[in-house]
Amino acid sequence: VQLQACGGGLVQAGGSLRLSCAVFGRTFSRYGMGWFRQAPGKEREFVAAIGWNGYSTYYGDSVKGRFTISRDNAWNTVYLQMNSLKPEDTAVYYCASSRYEYYSGTRYSEAELYDSWGRGTQVTVSS
Repeated sequence: VQLQACGGGLVQAGGSLRLSCAVFGRTFSRYGMGWFRQAPGKEREFVAAIGWNGYSTYYGDSVKGRFTISRDNAWNTVYLQMNSLKPEDTAVYYCASSRYEYYSGTRYSEAELYDSWGRGTQVTVSS
């Protein structure tokens, strides 16, 4: 399984970015997807997740109301739309695929739920 994330970059505070993550080697539509981030010197943080069918979404408290996760099963891609970006959003963002098919639980914020991770894409928000 390979996950390829892109869309990171440098943006001013208040701006927007959209991250994409394409999944190869797995029947994408059967798996929930998540986004995590890690800033220098900090622990990995849950950002957002979406269920396999796209009906359920979950967000970390720090991004609720600003970020939106979505998926396009036809393109095997999950997206993270990030609006109203803040300097504290600066981090490397990682996409991840759930290890379970058709997972219907709510543990999406737990990194242990995921078995495949992308390499990460850098997001830098300047003040």
